[in-house]
Amino acid sequence: MISATFPRLILVCFLLGFFTFHAAEAQDMLDFSQTSLYVPKNEAKELEQVILVLQEEVQKRSGLQVQKAKKLESTQPQLVLTLGQAELPENLSAPLRTLEAINDEGYRIVVLSVEQKVVIEAKTKRGALYGVGKLLRKMELSAGEILIPQSLNLASSPRYEIRGHQLGYRPKTNSYDAWSVEQFDQYIRDLAIFGANSIEIMPPRTDDDFTSRHMQLPAINMIREQSRICEKYDLDVWMWYPNMGQDYVHPDSLRKEIEERREVFSTVPRLDHLFIPGGDPGDVEPEVLFDWLEQQAGILNEYHPKAKIWISPQVFRPTKEWFDIFFAHVNQNPEWLGGVVFGPWVKIPIDEIRDRLNRDIPIRRYPDITHSLSSQYPIPRWDLAWAITLGRECINPRPNDEKMIHNALDQYANGSISYSEGTNDDLNKFIWSDQDWNPETAEIETLRDYARYFIDADMAEELAQAFVALEQNIRGPLLTNTDVQNTLRQWVAIEKKSSPTVRKNFRFQMGLIRAYFDAYIQKRVVRETWLEQNALEQLGNYEELGTSSAIHLSKATLAAAWEEPVALDLKKKCESLADELYESIGAQLTVERHGAMGGRGNFIDNIDNPLNDVAWIYSQLAKAESAATEEERAAIISETLHRTDPGPGGFYDNFGDPSSWERVVFRYDLAKDPGNLRTPRVSFGVGLKDQEWVHEVTAKGFEGDAAPKAWMHQVTALYDLPLEIFYDRLDPESTYTIRVAYTGRFRSRMKMTADGLPVHDYIQTGSQPIYEFPLPSEAIKDGNVTFAWTCGEAGRGAQVSEIWIIRNDDEDTQRRNR
Repeated sequence: MISATFPRLILVCFLLGFFTFHAAEAQDMLDFSQTSLYVPKNEAKELEQVILVLQEEVQKRSGLQVQKAKKLESTQPQLVLTLGQAELPENLSAPLRTLEAINDEGYRIVVLSVEQKVVIEAKTKRGALYGVGKLLRKMELSAGEILIPQSLNLASSPRYEIRGHQLGYRPKTNSYDAWSVEQFDQYIRDLAIFGANSIEIMPPRTDDDFTSRHMQLPAINMIREQSRICEKYDLDVWMWYPNMGQDYVHPDSLRKEIEERREVFSTVPRLDHLFIPGGDPGDVEPEVLFDWLEQQAGILNEYHPKAKIWISPQVFRPTKEWFDIFFAHVNQNPEWLGGVVFGPWVKIPIDEIRDRLNRDIPIRRYPDITHSLSSQYPIPRWDLAWAITLGRECINPRPNDEKMIHNALDQYANGSISYSEGTNDDLNKFIWSDQDWNPETAEIETLRDYARYFIDADMAEELAQAFVALEQNIRGPLLTNTDVQNTLRQWVAIEKKSSPTVRKNFRFQMGLIRAYFDAYIQKRVVRETWLEQNALEQLGNYEELGTSSAIHLSKATLAAAWEEPVALDLKKKCESLADELYESIGAQLTVERHGAMGGRGNFIDNIDNPLNDVAWIYSQLAKAESAATEEERAAIISETLHRTDPGPGGFYDNFGDPSSWERVVFRYDLAKDPGNLRTPRVSFGVGLKDQEWVHEVTAKGFEGDAAPKAWMHQVTALYDLPLEIFYDRLDPESTYTIRVAYTGRFRSRMKMTADGLPVHDYIQTGSQPIYEFPLPSEAIKDGNVTFAWTCGEAGRGAQVSEIWIIRNDDEDTQRRNR
């Protein structure tokens, strides 16, 4: 017989099991809300700043004060911070000894649940700061609560010795020039918490204005403060110092340059390294450059005796002779030399630089993590709509790409200091710092830490995945990207449940504005693509409607894009968030309202740039309207409608179209060449009529005409790398003409071959967009042909936007060509 108490027993067992399970689940987080901090007395002075960082950052997020304790408590939760110089009880020190050894910048952390202690051990003040930073990143801090993961037991040392970011105080940046001393202090502290050990500053004179309307201090005063802040946190100070003088030989010119450097070097209390680019800006011939570097070293060491000079083989139009002289000087390894820097517009791949340098000369990377257009590491196959709207310096979280870029080349260098122009690349900085510390770190772990520590611990996972989604938004063709609207829904859901404090957080605002912006641009792309197709269909009825009526209908349809705009709520939200970002972090997302420098971070100014071919179509229709006869109008309309038609048996490719990229020949693994020094890349900019430097993709074109959209993007091979494009299925019995559009910002001198046979000799591009040439019959005798374009020495690269292969055997084609 079953006892009456048995059901009760089952219930008790069930409840015990339930609560035991959930208690175990919760046990991973230990409550340290009532914690204190113990630091051995003889180490407290040296660790004073590290202690302050811990106390201040915990209080900001939880409202709780972590008081210093004079002794270890046996029954109370405590944080223990030590440099290992004092004796700790065996129950605290023994677990540390089970962990692997650390270097001078490393740390060990053990969490002891029974003892209610978290012990952080390092060898140096710098290592202690990184240990505290790791703890802060893993804590869950909220009002009145400090939770620490029980599983946080590790020893960690940085893989690379150089880990930092450039924070230039100059007008060209999209936010830094608006910062106060306190904002720089906080940002430098934030970077250090994620493992940075270096900050690169700039002198007052660069390729920029001396001041802006945003600056709170003269530049010479602010760099003094930046250096002082770095000294406080024991971070290395680097200075990027381009050669902006006109003459480095004449005594009068040299005297002026020397006086300037004395003023700058004597101003900053700490300066460990000076980085002088070989060019961009400041191109100087190598012999003159190295004489000048030696003179600078003497001045530098008067004020900073241990400082070294680093130099980059960075020059816009390099020659073999330039590089030969450069490496000959570097390999003499003068006493003042710190090493060589690999950065944007360095023609030689980093592995080849490593081979050309003596083994004892280090390399530092200078990765461009800030730009999307005209960049060292472009977004692969970026959609033209993004280039037109997001522009060169948008808010650009690229966690997966940045890890890939870092790990493709990290083995050749001693670390990196990123090239940054403001807060737009904020998230990328923390990805790079984590990768320089440990390249095996998963980017999602950094994202979770970033979200937990900087924004909201309770929504760390949602935020981390939302930042990943922003990167997915800009992959592949925008028109068919199904992620964009889902990404907006994710961010809106987070926004709705976030606190007022989170909504004022600039890092949250940066992700949110991109989600709204991306969704708005996609809705416009869909609509304007449909309007263009509809307008062209209406124009195609000119024989039935008459040319004037067809033109009128077509223009009216295209005009609906601005007369009946879509999704204005999304646009207004972007404008509101732009204002909020200006208030929260000095982000300058428009020229007029926020004082941005044009063509930089002002992507909100581009929010309504046309996304279809309306500018070109309108310009063609204007020509038709001014024609004298119906026949002339009809001819212009026909040419407009058939601009891309190669005729029967022909081929047409537009290298903004993913299908056309299937013809591009890749002879090297792109995953090993993220900077495209050995592989083709996508580029943007029309480049006609002396528009060599294109920060913004515009409709400006040739001889007053608007440019077709197709001229705004190109397939590009940098420097003297051959650009190869392959065609098959040509008719060996036919003859062909190739028509090619040469556009792009480089305006290069190029020659073209077909299967090695000459098609044309060197042509200086930029003076006209379209060229036509007969194809050598020998090149297509097997039906296949590989076209190749190369630049002359010191050229910046071959660029092609469109190709027509026209079959001459067709009578209609011949008539059209005539």
